[in-house]
Order: sequence, then C-alpha cells, then structure tokens
Amino acid sequence: MTKNVFIIGAKGIPANYGGFESFVEQLTARKESQDIHYYVACRRDLSENKADKFEYNDATCFNVDVPDVGPAKAILYDVNAFKWTMKYIKKNNVQNAIVYVLACRMGPFIKHFKKQLQQYDGKLFVNPDGHEWLRAKWSVPVRKYWKYSERLMVKHADLLICDSQNIEKYIQNDYKQYSPKTTYIAYGSDIVKSTLMDTDQVVTDWYTKHAVKLNNYYLIVGRFVPENNYETMIREFMNSDTDKDLVIISNVEKNKFYTDLQAKTNFESDPRIKFVGTVYNAELLKYIRENAFAYLHGHEVGGTNPSLLEALAATRLNLLLDVGFNKEVGQDGALYWKKDDLASVINDVEKLEINKIDALSQLSSKRIEDAFSWHKIVTDYEKIFVVEN
Repeated sequence: MTKNVFIIGAKGIPANYGGFESFVEQLTARKESQDIHYYVACRRDLSENKADKFEYNDATCFNVDVPDVGPAKAILYDVNAFKWTMKYIKKNNVQNAIVYVLACRMGPFIKHFKKQLQQYDGKLFVNPDGHEWLRAKWSVPVRKYWKYSERLMVKHADLLICDSQNIEKYIQNDYKQYSPKTTYIAYGSDIVKSTLMDTDQVVTDWYTKHAVKLNNYYLIVGRFVPENNYETMIREFMNSDTDKDLVIISNVEKNKFYTDLQAKTNFESDPRIKFVGTVYNAELLKYIRENAFAYLHGHEVGGTNPSLLEALAATRLNLLLDVGFNKEVGQDGALYWKKDDLASVINDVEKLEINKIDALSQLSSKRIEDAFSWHKIVTDYEKIFVVEN
C-alpha cells in the first residue's frame, strides 16, 4: 500500500534556494522505496513550472499562490499549502497520509488542520528547524511570534524530526509538558569531488577576477546576518598575522549591517578582506571550497547547517565557532575557536605541518561519509515514513 507524504514549507523543487529546498530535492531524487509517493508544495511565483500540478523526481508538485503580504507571506504560504493538501485528501479520500511541515511558522493555525487530518487517520510530522526566534534580523514582536508558533507546532505534532541532536534536546527540555515524540535525522551532504579543474575557463575567470590564489585564502560561505558572527571573524582575521586572503561568499547588500560592520572593523582598509558576492554555480563553489586553505564557520543559531556539511566534505581545514551545534557535527575533524581567540587560532594553524592538516581532512571527510551522506539520510527518512504507516 502506497504511503502518501505531503511536504509543506520548502519554496519548491527543482531546488534553487536554501537548505530545505535542497533537502526535498535529494529526498525525492534519491527515493528508494516504491511504497512512498511524495507531494511537494511549491510557491508559484518562484516555480519554473507554473502549472497547478506537475511531476518532478517522480513526485507530484503542486503550485500554491500567495499574495505579497510582507513578512507574513511565508506563514500564509504554509497555510495555503495545508489547505490544498486537505482539499486533495478529502477529494481523493486519502487515508493514513503524513503531512510533513518544515519549520514552525504556522503554529496558530495548526490545531485546525490537525483536526481535519485526524479524520482521515493522517499524521502530522514537523521539522522544528533551528532557533528562528533567536535570529537578530527579527524584531521583538516577530521573535515572540516565532516562539509562540513553535510551542503550538510542538504541542500538536505526532512526531518532530530534528536535524540536530542539540535541537532535539532543546525540544525535549523546553516542551516537556507536551511529552513530545522526537527523532533525530541529520541534513545530508554531497561527498563527490568537483568536476572542475584549474584550467577550466570558469575557474580561471573567477580566481583572476577576485585576485585570489589557490590554497592561499580562508573562506566564509553563509547568509550575511549578524548571528553568523561576521564582525568577530573579520575583526579577528584582521588581527592575525596571516598573509592569506579572507574570501567571503555571501549575499551582501550595502545595508545597515554592512555599513555598521565597516564602521566597527574598518575592513575596507585591509586588502586581504574580499567580499566576492554569491556563487550560484554549484561545481565552482565546490571547487572554491576544495582549494581554500581553511574554512571559517561562525554560525551560532540553528541546527545542522548545510554550508558546514559542505565545508567538512570539501575543505581540508575547518575552523568552527565553539558551540554545541558545530561540535556535534564537526567532532574531531575540525578545530574550534572562541570569539576572542580566533586570531591566535589562525596564527597557530599557519604553522601546522601538512600531515596534521591531512589527518584533519581525512577525519572530516569520514565524518560526512559516516553520518551525513544523502544515502543515509534518505534511508532514515524512508524508514520513518513507511514504519509510521
């Protein structure tokens, strides 16, 4: 008997956006079980295929219309996607479906949909994502909404699938009054080497344009937001003795955060600091990772971060902010820094012998292969979806 799994909360597939989209892309593309059929909500305004319904990766994708209501757009998208799902379940009398909601945006509305779903013996699964209510980009009222919404999602979920063991612990501790049923399944990473070579035009063009030399730069890849600790990393890098560059791949806008950063660090006076914009060519980005001297990771909020997994898979030396989320993932395949000692860590790694760097590289690659390969993640999900039948 086919298990119908409806996925709500990603912007859609094919994946052109962030972590959840890449996850859904991999989950559907690498499907092994013939007993599962996926339905994936897509935002019509972002979708390449504008049809009401279309097939992709053997999944049924359905486009959802969302009016532009500002920050509430993401909440309304989830609500409208769940409406579409319930309409489909009712019309086709779909029994025992699983609705898997990615992130905790629609808490105030979830009880209503859960009641409807229960009439068809359906189950509600939720991915609580990271600590969205801690993100600096949100105002205090929005943070309060996130926390309130998260509580309601936890309360009504039949199962919470956490992509970080630290998030699972947090859910169990903060919401123990609901006795939440949780499980841990990580996010996945691609462990295949880049197909590009140093003679390829796209490679030589990029390195020439930014005046960057192979294996002679530290790399940061991540969203340009305060909680990723750009200020600390830039300031500490500037205080270090390295003659290598700091290459920052991010969606930088010349906004208040950027001007504040410049005022606090005066990074424009240091020729080593290079903001190079975004890189949408996945093979090129992988090549840039593979040929960095070291990767700097300052993410402090959230679960298992996709850019960290990609770095551990591709970059030989990884320097991570010393917080639970990062240590859980990197374990002994990375080196760790506190906010006031990154400069000295950089100075120390400049003196590392090549065999020590090689050893760390092997440990980080093995860590990804053992715990975060997409094959493992997809298999873990399929077991849960089929077992919960």
